[in-house]
Amino acid sequence: MRIGNKMRTPFYFLIFVFSATTLLAQRGEIESQTYEIVKEKSIEFAPANRVFDKVQPVKANATDKKVNYELIDPQIDLMSPKLTPAVGVSSDQKERAGQPDALNNYIKLGAGNYGRFLGEAFVSGRTSEDLVFTGQLKQNSAANGPVDNKNSANSTTNFKVGGKYIMAKSKVEVGLNYDRQNYYFYGYKPQPESVSVNRDTIRQTLNQFGINLGFENTDASVAVDYSVKTSLNTLRDRYNASELDWGTKLTASVPVSGSVYALLEADAFVSQRVDKLTYDRNLFRVKPTFKYITDLFSVTAGLNAVNETDSELKINRTKAFPVLNVDVVPFTGLHVFAGVNGDIVRNTLKSMLSENQWLGPNVLVVNTEKNLDLFAGVKGESVEGFNYEGRVSLAKYKNFYHFNNSLTDTSRFSAIYDPGKTRVLTISGQAGYNYNDLFKTSLKVNYFDYAVGSVEEAWHRPDLTLNWFNALAISKKLFVTADLYVLRGMKAKNFQSGKVTKLPAIADLNLKIDYLLTRNFSAFVAINNILGKQYQRYQYYPQQGLNFVGGLSFSF
Repeated sequence: MRIGNKMRTPFYFLIFVFSATTLLAQRGEIESQTYEIVKEKSIEFAPANRVFDKVQPVKANATDKKVNYELIDPQIDLMSPKLTPAVGVSSDQKERAGQPDALNNYIKLGAGNYGRFLGEAFVSGRTSEDLVFTGQLKQNSAANGPVDNKNSANSTTNFKVGGKYIMAKSKVEVGLNYDRQNYYFYGYKPQPESVSVNRDTIRQTLNQFGINLGFENTDASVAVDYSVKTSLNTLRDRYNASELDWGTKLTASVPVSGSVYALLEADAFVSQRVDKLTYDRNLFRVKPTFKYITDLFSVTAGLNAVNETDSELKINRTKAFPVLNVDVVPFTGLHVFAGVNGDIVRNTLKSMLSENQWLGPNVLVVNTEKNLDLFAGVKGESVEGFNYEGRVSLAKYKNFYHFNNSLTDTSRFSAIYDPGKTRVLTISGQAGYNYNDLFKTSLKVNYFDYAVGSVEEAWHRPDLTLNWFNALAISKKLFVTADLYVLRGMKAKNFQSGKVTKLPAIADLNLKIDYLLTRNFSAFVAINNILGKQYQRYQYYPQQGLNFVGGLSFSF
């Protein structure tokens, strides 16, 4: 659902991702933010009386491109590394996206050390003026890894198709995706040369399938604005653990008066998780709020009511949390905001595996209760291309979770929950600058302080994270991107020996170069973990040292 006084619907687009977002965990690169460059054909509608901040920051020209920076309300999960080369769509596609006759389809092949192979194909098109489709197939694998060669190999296959149908008064989107990950639990104790580890006993395979459908109102002449999205996802691993998850989200808004709007967010999640036991886990959420808007400030107030059930854990409870957000604009381009909220943070086997793929069998999956979150901050942007945001948050949780090596097998991880009250202080700041699409930079820093209740430590959670991204267009043919990721403060414990270890800080520096050879061909090379440190995001799992991948891309 789009909110604003003017509806602009992307019609034909190309997404360029400058981050490591595939699902492997075998090379030295921490997951970064996602940066998109979107080529779109706008369909203009009449001005609508929609819910939007009349206290918007400085507006740039509609034709200007920029990197969007947003400080999302920090979740309790600090995502684990997605450790694969940052080689998404080549920069030649980025350059052509701004040309009248852009080549939006491509085939890419690449190879590198550690037996790395990269293959990718992307196609898009339209069958009519209103119907757009896309398809993507990607294979990314490494025949060897940092420990015992093939025993730490990995492979990821991803297939996605999608379509978008834009009508005069509505928009329909549909998508289908399939992911297959194959990797090994190589965090075992070092073995003598005479001892051979049976690879089948440490192998893990994840198969994930998903389908999603969305329907959105685009008629600016009607008072009620709404969006409905539903998705069905399945997950199965090599040890017969599985999860079926169906979720539906509704958002709607309606004007009550010229300055007051009624907003509604509603979620319904029905899931079944099968391992040693079968868990039927459901969550339903209703969040009605009212928003009052003036030229100087806006206030949003309401209630967040959540019901969760778990058949095996005998959970059936309903909680209500306050929702209050105040946004003040002392002058154009600056927002000062503060608020309070609470929620039940939904955890699933899929979400936990996306954080830590080294989870062992029968891992406990329980939702986390965010009892209260007090926050305040500032944000703004200028016409010169500079934007920033700073935020301080103090949150109280129940069942705050973290990961640590299992007692029975230190090469697998367990999820540990704090049944007491955990307080988390988060101080976040980020800033970005964009100079005429020739140079882009962004820096994001997060500081965390954990005051746990009934557990010893927040194992494997960092107290500081830093992401620094840079992109430079040296010429119309040469593009360079560089990023630095830093994590520090992680502690781990071996429950068998009782030894507590402070893991060394992680500093991961990466460089990617794209060169446009001809209109159809481009070459790329990505050098990852330039500092060459085989750091451990999770104890006993060193990552690949310096690694690279290079290849060619053909656009058509």
